[in-house]
Amino acid sequence: MTEDIRTKKLINAPENIISEMVAGMVSAHPDILTVEGPTGRAVVAVDGPRDGKVGIVIGGGSGHEPAFAGYVGRGLADAAAVGNVFASPSPEQIMDAARAVDGGAGVMFLYGNYTGDVLNFDMAAEECEGMGIPTKSVQVIDDVASAPKERQNERRGIAGDFFVFKIAGAAAEHGRDLEACYAAAQAANANTRSMGVALTACSMPQTGKLNFEIGHDEMEIGMGVHGEPGIRRGKLENADSVTDELMQPILDDMGLKSGDKVAVLVNGLGATGQLELYIIHRRVAEILGEKGIDIHHSWVGEYVSSLEMAGASITLLKLDDDLQTLLDTPCRTPGLTVAGSLEPKGTRTRRHADVAKEEETIDTSKLNADGPITPSMFKDMMLAAGAAIHEKRDWLSELDGVIGDGDHGVTMDIGWTAVRGKLVTDDSEKTISQTCEIMAKAFLDAVGASSGPLYASAFRKAGESVSDRLNLDAGAMVAWVDGLCAGILARGGAQVGDKTMIDAWVPAVAKAKEALADNADAIGCLAAATEGAKSGRDYTAEIESRRGRSAKLGERSIGHVDPGAASAHVMLEAITAAAKKALG
Repeated sequence: MTEDIRTKKLINAPENIISEMVAGMVSAHPDILTVEGPTGRAVVAVDGPRDGKVGIVIGGGSGHEPAFAGYVGRGLADAAAVGNVFASPSPEQIMDAARAVDGGAGVMFLYGNYTGDVLNFDMAAEECEGMGIPTKSVQVIDDVASAPKERQNERRGIAGDFFVFKIAGAAAEHGRDLEACYAAAQAANANTRSMGVALTACSMPQTGKLNFEIGHDEMEIGMGVHGEPGIRRGKLENADSVTDELMQPILDDMGLKSGDKVAVLVNGLGATGQLELYIIHRRVAEILGEKGIDIHHSWVGEYVSSLEMAGASITLLKLDDDLQTLLDTPCRTPGLTVAGSLEPKGTRTRRHADVAKEEETIDTSKLNADGPITPSMFKDMMLAAGAAIHEKRDWLSELDGVIGDGDHGVTMDIGWTAVRGKLVTDDSEKTISQTCEIMAKAFLDAVGASSGPLYASAFRKAGESVSDRLNLDAGAMVAWVDGLCAGILARGGAQVGDKTMIDAWVPAVAKAKEALADNADAIGCLAAATEGAKSGRDYTAEIESRRGRSAKLGERSIGHVDPGAASAHVMLEAITAAAKKALG
């Protein structure tokens, strides 16, 4: 675990950091940016969306500024969906952006290749298609450190977002149709490679604690922009040696030859100044010059950061005539301006109105009332789960900081805080299935990330599993736990042994069913589920990760508990304790 060092940040209430940042961006650039949609997380170009133009929506977690909202503006992205720190935006936040930019020619989503982003943007794409909006999605995969070339589709997106977004926005600005915009973005994606180095850790604003430990004289080669561990940790070397080590894998992967032309991005991660970045660029230019590779244009500065992390990344985009034309196309955004004249704004027609969804009316007289766990008691059990997650937030984030990006506890707490807020303020009588639906929507709208879709699916499936019940007996309680697990499996696709939350939920269900077969009551079945989750949690420390950000660690993930499995146990333990308290 990291030392208990609290970092300094100029923030107000941690729960308001994203809304206040968005407000600040809009107040700083009112001629470029506005906010649309009820979530308040869709930052839209004032003069970008228009009829007949493909809408370009980018997005991802906050903490990478100027990415992602900083690339919203004429000639680049029409809108950005803004997630919580290091967490994907939710489907509804993405949909606010998609509705805002729909000009009748389709919408293209672009984002980094991370589990949470893929889950949430896929859900939004499904909703768009259901509304008759054609969509295409591009996952940026530029980080050569995160997977070998033969598995390049598993690579994560880092600073290469900058080039892929720019090319896609220019293609749409030129009036190309959806297929042509997609082809241009994919061409950029296929010709963009990056690699980074981290010198210090970063810290989540909600915890103020460093996400990971790194010695004062150490560096980590290949670290991701969320603090994911890289491919090698060693003693800090001089700028030329580090640049050489970053450049060689990029060059090997791209197969560049004399006479090729590239664009260069030397990107700071948040706490490395331009003095150092220009020293790195000097060496990049030397290396390319020695190989006869021409630099068409360079950018040096902070373009995809990682909160206050010190370090840098190098990105190359191999250019052909079309990519060069699109790269040189004028744009005007807070984070990037390419000089030149832009066509008149054009006409924008609003195509979508917010429609409130009516709540289903349920005749409770037809529901099975057998069982000791009433809707009111169930609600208290869920509130207890949320309180336990809040109490364990920092611990869960510390677990995640060792093998991931350090946000799991924060993300789960944000989701459960939203759930608790809805449950506490809603004093109407709800069935257990209705409560589950409220929880699913509140959690998903609040957090996005990977946890949002997974637990929204879990709560929804669990509610469906007991939709014929007013109260829960032992069998129904087990069916509810089984529904949680089934919902996660259906949405996420992970299996036992992948080192995920599933490694806790599957044994929890198995133990609960065993207890039910032995005629245990509802409390006994919950207690068995809790024990199963605990054993599954502990098992994750013995295995290598095969899913999510920690999968890039390989054997380095062994010896560390999966935070998702840990939070599953925390929730079940609290639910069981609350049920015991209520039933005496």
